[in-house]
Amino acid sequence: MEYREIGTSGIKASSIALGTWAVGGGPWWGDSDDEESVRAIRAAVDAGITMIDTAPAYGFGHSEEVVGKALRGRRDRVVLSTKCGLWWNNDRGSFKFEQLGRRVHTCLRPETLAVEIETSLKRLDTDYIDLYMTHWQAVEPDKTPIEDTMTALLKMKDAGKIRCIGVSNADVSHMKEYLASGRIDSNQLKYSMLDRDIETEKVPFCIKNRISIQAYSPLEQGLLTGRIGMDYRLSDTEYRNLIPWFKPENRKKVLDMLDGWKPLAEKYGCSIAQLVIAWTAGRPGITFVLCGARKAAHVMDNVKAAGITLETGDTARMTMDVESLQDAV
Repeated sequence: MEYREIGTSGIKASSIALGTWAVGGGPWWGDSDDEESVRAIRAAVDAGITMIDTAPAYGFGHSEEVVGKALRGRRDRVVLSTKCGLWWNNDRGSFKFEQLGRRVHTCLRPETLAVEIETSLKRLDTDYIDLYMTHWQAVEPDKTPIEDTMTALLKMKDAGKIRCIGVSNADVSHMKEYLASGRIDSNQLKYSMLDRDIETEKVPFCIKNRISIQAYSPLEQGLLTGRIGMDYRLSDTEYRNLIPWFKPENRKKVLDMLDGWKPLAEKYGCSIAQLVIAWTAGRPGITFVLCGARKAAHVMDNVKAAGITLETGDTARMTMDVESLQDAV
């Protein structure tokens, strides 16, 4: 396993990280077996994964609670990251979505952040959080100035409740404002070989300013594992219905591309998923690859990607195939 620094924080964590969005269950992901999730998280830690990522919004606190349970007796072995800024206690903030009768708002007011940090610490059963991120950035009509949000986060850091500050889903203009008020060490962004928009502006900015990138959804919600065939049917409420690549006509093209990589998988003695993770971990500016899993077997499959170093020619071949696919869609 390779261990990389979070920005300039001095904190190092595994390049392959465990994402726990699905652990929260709910309409987007369906029922989740908490005991199986606990086993998966513990298997990840035992295998050398030191970064565990969660958020209050993952199952309205459920993911944090499961992570907290799994890390009892293991807390000192992990770099724990969670988030703030999605608020459902009342109507403060700007409306974002509704689920299970709760109206969720984007809210980065200092007074709501003060509540969120204490709630997350309790759910996670810990005294501190290593990396604390704003989940989504404030928007009108309740757009808290970034300077005010940053002041609140710096107070938490000074109090020892968090070790370093990050953002998620933040564009370059957001990052510039945060840096004008303090230091951010990470930006968690959607990135996969099928979704490379961040390479244009965000990646160069992060490299220049030594901001780590946590890439989430690198396997496109399982599509890039090759295990979701044409006969796979999504339920009406699944989040994956919103992803264009899951449309039958696009899915077929993705599966054909992955099928063409079977000789590469044989060459490196790995699965297609491991091949994709290795490609992602090697991209410029990508510091951590967040791989979601609820089962120990899937965790162990992801871990093996850390031992793969792709040859330059193979990386170029895969990149060319991806670009050809995108041109065809």
